[in-house]
Amino acid sequence: MGLTVLAIDAGNSKTDVAIVTVDGEVLATARGGGFRPPAVGVDTAMDDLAETVTQALTAAGLTSVTHVSACLANADFPVEEEQLAAALRARAWATTVTVRNDTFAILRAGVTEPRGVAVVCGAGINCVGMRPDGRTARFPALGRVSGDWGGGWGLSEEALWHASRAEDGRGAPTALAHTLPAHFGLPTVYALIEALHLEHIPPLRRHELTPVLFATASDGDPVARTIVERQAEEVVAMAVVALTRLDLLSEETPVLLGGGVLAARHPQLNDHITHLLTERAPKAVPQVVTASPVLGAALLGLDTAGSREGAQGRLRRYYGV
Repeated sequence: MGLTVLAIDAGNSKTDVAIVTVDGEVLATARGGGFRPPAVGVDTAMDDLAETVTQALTAAGLTSVTHVSACLANADFPVEEEQLAAALRARAWATTVTVRNDTFAILRAGVTEPRGVAVVCGAGINCVGMRPDGRTARFPALGRVSGDWGGGWGLSEEALWHASRAEDGRGAPTALAHTLPAHFGLPTVYALIEALHLEHIPPLRRHELTPVLFATASDGDPVARTIVERQAEEVVAMAVVALTRLDLLSEETPVLLGGGVLAARHPQLNDHITHLLTERAPKAVPQVVTASPVLGAALLGLDTAGSREGAQGRLRRYYGV
């Protein structure tokens, strides 16, 4: 059959895989659960991943491929990439294996060549950049311990912080003190805090407060707007640092905005990001990317293993972009 790539995009909540030929033809796809080595251990995470990969290989009529291109959540440091690459090689799915952080998949999905910067704002926040010569820029992206601020989880906590202080008098008044508890049918922030603490409201539902924050900001609440504007500042700070590290500030360069928070296209957030980039990186070209990240993993695989003319276009059409 010739050269084939096993593309893997494995995030915390779901995993997508695709078997792709040198011509950009998709032979098979499969979807599985999240990939969380820190929570379950590398061996268990790989066993779970193997179920999804085996499903795709079987559908394609293959037992192995030429190259594995894996973009994985929790591959935040080179030592983690090396550990996960070794675990993938042990599965003997391919002759060669490349492991990258899953943010690189979103970046590559949104550009026609491996050149640009992507900021992903989902549950957390991360940023990567790359050039065709192989140079990259990245951040640890482990939360506040690595200097990060924001993402859906962080925004919900920040909104709760301001709402709590507004209700008891320690902070400035804000409509968040009403809109956040009202989302759960509760009368006060105190009642919301109690419900979250006692897990009458499951902890994972806290992310539902992020859209409430944006709606409150849209209605003109100054505190909510300040939180949203700070998120824009953080997005632009990461993007500008990545552009600077890669010597791309003076060149027209795509800056991809991905993840649930940015893909929602909240005007207060995305418009402010565009405004700040115009000031600090005038040649940056911001655009929201909503293409499936496994497309990016597949394109990265073809960048490494080689492809035939027209393969990228064929692959993009398959994924509707």
